[in-house]
Amino acid sequence: MRALHVITGLGIGGAEQQLRLLLRHLPVRCDVVTLTNPGPVAQGLREDGVGVRDLGMRSNRDLGAVPRLARIIRRGGYDLVHTHLYRACVYGRIAARLAGTTVVSTEHSLGRAEIEGRPLTRGTRELYLRTERLGAATVAVSDTVAGRLRAWGVPAARIHTVPNGIDVAAFRFDRARRRSTRALLGLPEAAFVVGGVGRLVPGKRFDLLIRAVAALPGAWLLLAGSGPEEASLRALAARLGVAGRVRFLGECGATDAAFGIPEVLSAVDTFVSPSREESFGLACVEALAAGLPVVYAACPAFEDLPGPRVPGTTRIGAGPGDPTEELSAALRHHMENRAPRLPPPAAVDHYDIRLSSRRLMSVYAQATDRAPLPPTERAHP
Repeated sequence: MRALHVITGLGIGGAEQQLRLLLRHLPVRCDVVTLTNPGPVAQGLREDGVGVRDLGMRSNRDLGAVPRLARIIRRGGYDLVHTHLYRACVYGRIAARLAGTTVVSTEHSLGRAEIEGRPLTRGTRELYLRTERLGAATVAVSDTVAGRLRAWGVPAARIHTVPNGIDVAAFRFDRARRRSTRALLGLPEAAFVVGGVGRLVPGKRFDLLIRAVAALPGAWLLLAGSGPEEASLRALAARLGVAGRVRFLGECGATDAAFGIPEVLSAVDTFVSPSREESFGLACVEALAAGLPVVYAACPAFEDLPGPRVPGTTRIGAGPGDPTEELSAALRHHMENRAPRLPPPAAVDHYDIRLSSRRLMSVYAQATDRAPLPPTERAHP
């Protein structure tokens, strides 16, 4: 089987990084087309041996992108097109239909009122639903997203849940990595350090996290990510008098970065995700894999699992109280009761990338009426 993955862009982001990790484990020959922004993840994919092509889409109204993409699909002789993120799903489904090729789409970032961090509008939803009918299947990264798709009107029979996955071993705590990362960042060895990972956008509510850390004398904060809110977050830290205790790390997943997310997670003592809503919560799962306690406001990766609360996690914001005070109290508890790193709970194994690969291969097989390939067959490094 040959598959073409079509994605809106390849800058540093959760969906983009997930695609790269997934392609390392899919037993399928894969190429990638990015509509725009062949950024750092494109470089990483090429290093992995994956062919990457930039379609050069100039704007959302660049309708010439459809026939250009359809030609690539036809000439490549692909058995399947797999689209990722809103713009790629809309344009990719149409192009695949024109090329006569089966298409599967993954919905990575659908919230109750937002999609990919932007407000949902009636027009956005209608265009999505009109093109969704052109595909063979729609993959949701969590049961929560699957429910939102059903509420939109996507037929339940067309929705398949394939959770995001992680390479569990990559996040295993390493004491030497902790010491070297703290030294590189100028952090005291004994300091209590809080970590946050994600795009610096309003919905992630990192302002709440800065306020909570400001209320804890002696606590430090590492924020990994970039985005339009960085300047205002820096200004907030300065106004609160904690600029010296907050480190803005930028895009730690870039291939030329001094360190990556595993190093950040080794350096911190508690992980926080204050985002008001998530489609999955990948960074929270990575933090659990690093043996960290996790404080979160929304995380379908935890909330969709059956049974009691995932060990090592604390949810905030479910009640009527002030979320900043609630977060400060949770962090104060962890600061005063610091525990050694613990083995990752069983929930982490549920999100192993190898399981995600096998689940996705079952969707591919159903969409193309092929028997799934054995998971040991690899087409590229």
